[in-house]
Amino acid sequence: MRVSMGPWSKGLRSPGLWRRQRLLLGKEKKKMVQARDVEDAAARQKQIDDWLPITSARNAKWWYSAFHNVTAMVGAGVLSLPYAMSELGWGPGVAIMILSWIITLYTLWQMVEMHEMVPGKRFDRYHELGQHAFGEKLGLWIVVPQQLVVEVGVNIVYMVTGGKSLEKFHDVICPSCKTIKTSYWIMIFASSHFVLSHLPNFNAISGISLAAAVMSLSYSTIAWGAALHKGVEPNVDYSYKAKTNSGAVFNFFSGLGDVAFAYAGHNVVLEIQATIPSTPEKPSKGPMWKGVIVAYIVVALCYFPVSFVGYWVYGNKIEDNILISLDKPVWLIAIANMFVVVHVIGSYQVFAMGVFDMVETFLVKKMNFTPSFTLRFVTRTTYVAFTMIIGIAIPFFSGLLGFFGGFAFAPTTYFLPCIMWLSIYKPKRFSLSWCMNWVCCAGFASINFL
Repeated sequence: MRVSMGPWSKGLRSPGLWRRQRLLLGKEKKKMVQARDVEDAAARQKQIDDWLPITSARNAKWWYSAFHNVTAMVGAGVLSLPYAMSELGWGPGVAIMILSWIITLYTLWQMVEMHEMVPGKRFDRYHELGQHAFGEKLGLWIVVPQQLVVEVGVNIVYMVTGGKSLEKFHDVICPSCKTIKTSYWIMIFASSHFVLSHLPNFNAISGISLAAAVMSLSYSTIAWGAALHKGVEPNVDYSYKAKTNSGAVFNFFSGLGDVAFAYAGHNVVLEIQATIPSTPEKPSKGPMWKGVIVAYIVVALCYFPVSFVGYWVYGNKIEDNILISLDKPVWLIAIANMFVVVHVIGSYQVFAMGVFDMVETFLVKKMNFTPSFTLRFVTRTTYVAFTMIIGIAIPFFSGLLGFFGGFAFAPTTYFLPCIMWLSIYKPKRFSLSWCMNWVCCAGFASINFL
């Protein structure tokens, strides 16, 4: 006797229906696995972003932007600007100083605008903007090497500058004391960074950066104020130091490199802006730009008086550091050198934070290291030791500023933002934006090539 199971019996006897059901179940299971993988990846990405120094804190105020930019921009390079003026001469020197201030303010505005040019996305790092403009691989190769040269180069220069300023302070207040080698002073200066470099992010170093910004304005004012009080040197000479045409040309481009070094803050501007909160209603470019304007006013108050007064007083006999040319009053020179020490401590941290972010991003994303205190401790301690050793081995490293200024500082500051702007926005040919950007690109690229 055959027992009927109704409509189910037919389904059970159908191999095709079984296959379809198994296929549907398999697809649903695959979707669940993919969704779980996406959730896991998102959770890991959030864990990494919450740990990395650039993206871990986004609650900065506009005044954080102001003193971070002052600290990054007004470095010890301001003290070499009178020397750069002696290599450039009055006419070209004044023109280049003013044009550099205007053009770098313009390119900085471009970078602030491009930070959130894609709705819902923030370019938190210079190389991320480069990847958007030039492609994933090409953008990295264009931006990262130059940015690393700038940031690591600045850190080495500041390691040497900090050590020499400590040495100068010691020699001024105690001229009869036993002379201590410069290498030991560099190690003393580096000891502070072995501690401070473990602060996690930009917001954690905001107090140090504020102190550094105040110090930069202070020692710049001391430099030009003391020079102005001293008065013009007898028989001051404003002619070029070099007696041959080739020497004058070489010195001229070295002076351009010194000026470019003084405007190196663009290399960390996107990283600074990444710390500011942003919403569609209140994007980060508003408070960031307010901070930049304040910072550039301070830059003008520091750069122009030091450059022009220092050159006016000493002419072509000016030293490569104006504080060395000043010998009286002793107590004021000692204070100025200590202000320089405090400032370069803050500047070192601002530029090092970009390097830390690059290295730590590579380790946790590419090498799959687990974000941890141990990883951060080893990475940052190694980097500080590296810059210290190079500074000790090459104490004349600051003399290479002209080379670094032309090789990497000028591109990342003067014309790389313009190239990105042209590549991304594609302004109408012969429009004001098109002309301005191409003039910056062609002019400074030719100078850099020469």
